[in-house]
Amino acid sequence: MMPVTQASDYAREVDNIYMFITYFGIFFYAVIVFGVGYFVYKYRRRRQNEETPDITHNTALEIIWTVIPSIPLVVMAFWGFNTYMQARVAPADALEIKVIAKKWAWEFTYPNGMSFGQEMHVPAGRPVKLVMISQDVIHDFYLPDFRIKADIVPNRYTQLWFNADEPGEHQVFCAEYCGRDHSNMLAKVVVDTEEQYQQWLEQKAEEAMNMPLPELGKLLYVNKGCNTCHSIDGTRIQGPSFKGIWGQTHQFSNAAPAVVDENYIRESLLQPTARVRAGYEAIMPSFQGLLREREIQALAEYVKSLK
Repeated sequence: MMPVTQASDYAREVDNIYMFITYFGIFFYAVIVFGVGYFVYKYRRRRQNEETPDITHNTALEIIWTVIPSIPLVVMAFWGFNTYMQARVAPADALEIKVIAKKWAWEFTYPNGMSFGQEMHVPAGRPVKLVMISQDVIHDFYLPDFRIKADIVPNRYTQLWFNADEPGEHQVFCAEYCGRDHSNMLAKVVVDTEEQYQQWLEQKAEEAMNMPLPELGKLLYVNKGCNTCHSIDGTRIQGPSFKGIWGQTHQFSNAAPAVVDENYIRESLLQPTARVRAGYEAIMPSFQGLLREREIQALAEYVKSLK
């Protein structure tokens, strides 16, 4: 079923094309079915040995049934191509946000260098350009309320843009199967007023600078998508739980045993395949270049606090 919410001009344009094609198909379907029924009735056999007249063709009729249906097809082609190009070419003054897709989380980086996971804030009435890339496998950024969707592949940037009409929240899905937690790879787009958006940016910047390290680590645990693979209550997910692991000696499938300390946390974030915990797969993405030094320290302090 087609989504009801139309949160952008592009969404309305896509829906208009969709409805035009739908009504076009219904109209000609009705014409063809009626014509078949009419001719079945009109030219039914009425008596024995009745012969059908030998009619080879009708040039005028053939031109009519070729030209008339072609007109809306040409309209659909130009209309659809124009709308497609609108979705691919962002305005020069668009706000640019980097999107990183990874199993199984989203990360959004703003022009000021701040990064957040699972929730993207944008201002209403202002074009937003998404420059997207994957860290591992093929993902797909799908925002139904805006009618935008694009594959995100490793080692290649994909771009989309939108202009949200008014404040509200909208759900983001991954529309390309990317592994066991594919269905949980969700995020939200929060559309704010321009004033609310600026206040949100300032608040987040201030929080990041002044927040105690364990609290910042707790925030990063969610924003960076750590919670999709690592629990904090002892539950086993895709990766080992963080609960009570600080100071423990862990066994690895590809390296000698090591103690969980600051160096171990740092290595796990920047070079996750250097030590793969025994009994788990090497599926964690690298955060090299994505975390500041203070953020690495904050995550270490947060893990240390989970007794």
